[in-house]
Amino acid sequence: MFGDITVENSTLDDQVLLKRDGLPTYNFANVIDDHLMGITHVVRGSEYLSSAPKYDLLYEAFGWEIPTYVHCSPVMRDAQHKMSKRHGDPSYEDLKAEGYLTEAILNYVALLGWSPKGELAEQEIFSLDALVKAFDLTGISKSPAIFDKAKLDHFNAVYLRAMSPEDFAKAAEPYIRQSVKGDFDVAAIAALLLQALRASYRYPGEGGLLFDACPEYDVEFFTNKKSKTNPEVCKAMLEAAIPMLAALPQWTDEAIHDGLIALAEQLGVKNATLMWPVRIAAAGKLVTPAAQWRSAASWAVMKRSAVSAPAWRSWHEKSSFVPSPLSGTGNMADLSV
Repeated sequence: MFGDITVENSTLDDQVLLKRDGLPTYNFANVIDDHLMGITHVVRGSEYLSSAPKYDLLYEAFGWEIPTYVHCSPVMRDAQHKMSKRHGDPSYEDLKAEGYLTEAILNYVALLGWSPKGELAEQEIFSLDALVKAFDLTGISKSPAIFDKAKLDHFNAVYLRAMSPEDFAKAAEPYIRQSVKGDFDVAAIAALLLQALRASYRYPGEGGLLFDACPEYDVEFFTNKKSKTNPEVCKAMLEAAIPMLAALPQWTDEAIHDGLIALAEQLGVKNATLMWPVRIAAAGKLVTPAAQWRSAASWAVMKRSAVSAPAWRSWHEKSSFVPSPLSGTGNMADLSV
């Protein structure tokens, strides 16, 4: 990567080969170990470039063939600092535990400091086999690469979206079970989450897309300029939405969607004006997947688990909302549909 480098022997310090306790130093043992293992190419960080002349002298002293050195620029946390486990930067195992797929990690890391050539120059998604075929040392850059977790999120989302529903359900199951307790259909929830997958998410349990109980949230969440809502408007929308949802003959995506659309038309408001308060009341989040299935997933889970929704009741109190007679207490888990 750095071409031929010549160093005058007079500039090199004397090497310490054995320590006082008789054990070899790293630089000495490293050369012998590589030779005995038949190593022909040494690929390592550029910080070891200054040690190469010392290694060469040892190889020559033993009469051994010097391997080919490839010195790669470091992967950086930012413009000034290298990535380091010591400073809290993630390892492969850490990324796996966070929900990143092995295929996505390999694909992204392969492109840090290396880029394909020719007709593959614009391609960024590679299987492991495709990377093996495309890789060439000439594609390695001398410039350090910066590890961008948002970019890794993008790669992971691409691979997740490409999974079959069955494979996605199997991969997502541990994350779903961490978020929602009780007896439920993992495959059904995974299918909903796969529809909602976006680049900012790894597994949809991440970031609160699934929960056992509706989280606490601020009343101001109901204020949204784009949807033309405020707490008073949302109060009226929810008073109309709860009995409609409770009366649905079938609790399906299509039934919920069609019911909400029809109700918005009946009330003479835009779809978003009705959908926004339903979204907030069901999820307690400003950003969620589509409102109709979001409410279906979260309400169904809460009903199965008999979990109360304290934030929902808190909003009732703050807005003087009168609970629907169908719910009795204002607890979403009490709805009988």
